[in-house]
Amino acid sequence: MTGPLAVGIDLVDIVRVEQLLRRHPERALRRLLTEQEQSYCMATARPAQHVAARLAAKEASYKALQQAGNARRVGWLDSEVVLNAHGKPSLQLHGAAERAANHLGVSSAIMSLTHSDSTAAAVVILLGEVT
Repeated sequence: MTGPLAVGIDLVDIVRVEQLLRRHPERALRRLLTEQEQSYCMATARPAQHVAARLAAKEASYKALQQAGNARRVGWLDSEVVLNAHGKPSLQLHGAAERAANHLGVSSAIMSLTHSDSTAAAVVILLGEVT
C-alpha cells in the first residue's frame, strides 16, 4: 500500500530574501537555486517572493528526508522546484537528496507552495510503500 512516509514544512521571510538578493545576488542565487529556478524567479515581478517559496520547498524536502540516515549531506541544489506546462510546481530530487529518498523507499513527492506579501511556505509529503 502506498502512503505517506515523511512530511516537511517550512516558512521563509520574504524581506530576508530581498535583503540577501540585494547584498549577494549572484552568489546567493548560484548557491541556492538551480539555473532553471534562477531563470524563472528572476523573470517574475517580485523575484524574492518566488526565491523564498523555492527555499521553503528545499528546506521542507530536507526536513522530510531527515528520516534517512544520510540526509545531512543534502544540499540546496539537490532539490529543485520544476513547473509543468500548466505552471504547477513539483519537486525533483538530485544527488544526495535522491539517494536519501531511495533509501527511504520514496516513490513520489507531493508539494504545495504558497506566499503572502511577507512570507512564503511549502509543505512536502514523501510517498512510498507503507508496511
